[in-house]
Amino acid sequence: MRIFLEVEYESGEKADVTASAIDLMRFEDKYELSIVKLDREVKLTHLLFLAWTSLNRQKQTKLEFEPWAETVASIGLGSGDPK
Repeated sequence: MRIFLEVEYESGEKADVTASAIDLMRFEDKYELSIVKLDREVKLTHLLFLAWTSLNRQKQTKLEFEPWAETVASIGLGSGDPK
């Protein structure tokens, strides 16, 4: 299972992010919420965490979660695999 996200930064830069199984597992551990319930109980924090944990795992950000979130202007679900 993967979740595709679109991130737009305050700088205007955009990024397509794929949250993979390990990212989903980290989400479930942190929020004690099954990923299958995400569509019913989604919060902005959830989407931001999924994007950040994926980017952090891929070494595309060195920032901790909250400082990274401060750089984001908007986030939403993507339409498909960005690769």
